[in-house]
Amino acid sequence: MGAAFCSALLCAGAFAQVSSYGDKQAGENAGDQLPQVLKTVAVAQRLNQPLPLGAEFVDDTGKTVRLGDYFGKHPAILSLVYYNCPMLCSEEMDGLTGALEMVKLTPGKDFEIVIISIDPSETPELAAKKKAFYVKRYGRPETAAGWHFLTGQTPAIDAVTDAVGFGYVRVQGPDGKLSQFAHASSIEVVTTDGKLAQYYLGVEYSPKDVMLGLIEASGNKIGSPVANILTYCYHYDPESNKHSIRVVRVVQLGGMVTVAGLGSFMFVMFRRDIRLGRDHELTDRDLNGKRTGGGKFKDEG
Repeated sequence: MGAAFCSALLCAGAFAQVSSYGDKQAGENAGDQLPQVLKTVAVAQRLNQPLPLGAEFVDDTGKTVRLGDYFGKHPAILSLVYYNCPMLCSEEMDGLTGALEMVKLTPGKDFEIVIISIDPSETPELAAKKKAFYVKRYGRPETAAGWHFLTGQTPAIDAVTDAVGFGYVRVQGPDGKLSQFAHASSIEVVTTDGKLAQYYLGVEYSPKDVMLGLIEASGNKIGSPVANILTYCYHYDPESNKHSIRVVRVVQLGGMVTVAGLGSFMFVMFRRDIRLGRDHELTDRDLNGKRTGGGKFKDEG
C-alpha cells in the first residue's frame, strides 16, 4: 500500500497542508515554494467556456458515447479524476457523493453526473465498478441512470481538460512507471447547453452551493470565480506509507489506552458502589443485628 502526497495552495501565496493523520503528508518544499512538479498543475477557471460536446468516450457499459449526449435537457456536474488514483480522487468523489446526499435534486431527473477518467489506460469495467460503488454509497439505486463514468483516449481527454482548464501530468508510481497523475481537485457545474457555469475546488463541497449552482445552470446562468484554493495529488512514497502505518498504530494504541482507562474507572466506581451498599446494609441494622427497615435505629424504649 502507498500514500499519495497532497497539499493545498491558497491563491499563489501561503502554503498549507490538507491532510489527516496516517493518510498523507506534504511533499518537500522550500518555504512557501510549490514543489516543481505542481507548477504546471492547476485549475484555471474558464467560466462560460463550452465543453467539446463532440468528444467521444466509452461509458461504463462499454458503449461509445459523445459528451454532448449528457446535455440539452439538464445541467451536469463534471468531475475529472482517474479511477485507480491512490488518494485524492476517492476523497473528491466521497465529498461529491456526501454533498449530493443533502441536495434535494435527483440525478437523471434534475441533473446529470459526468465523471471522466484522465487515464487513457483505464477500462469501462473499472468505470462500472466505480459507478456501482458510488451509486451504492449515495443510497438511491434508482438514480443510477444519472451517473455516467466514462473512459477515453488522450485526444478526447485533453479536449475536455483543456476546455475546463484542468492541468495534470504523469508521475512515477510504486512500480517505477509513469502510472499515476499529478493533478488538482475540483468539480464543475455545467449548463444545459454545455458551458462551464461554476467551479468548486478542493474535496469538500457545500450542498447549498452545489444546489444553487445546479439551479442557476439549469437556466444557463454563469457563476463567478471562486477563491483559488487547490488540493493536489502528485506523488507516491513508500517511506511515507511506512510512517503512516506507525501513526495509525499510535492512534489505535491511544484508543486502547482510553478504553482501558474507562474500564478501570468503571471498575473502581462499581467497587465503590458495592462498598457503599454494604455500609448502608450495616447501618440499616440495630445493635442486635436486626434490620430496622428505615436506615435508622429503632427506639428500643
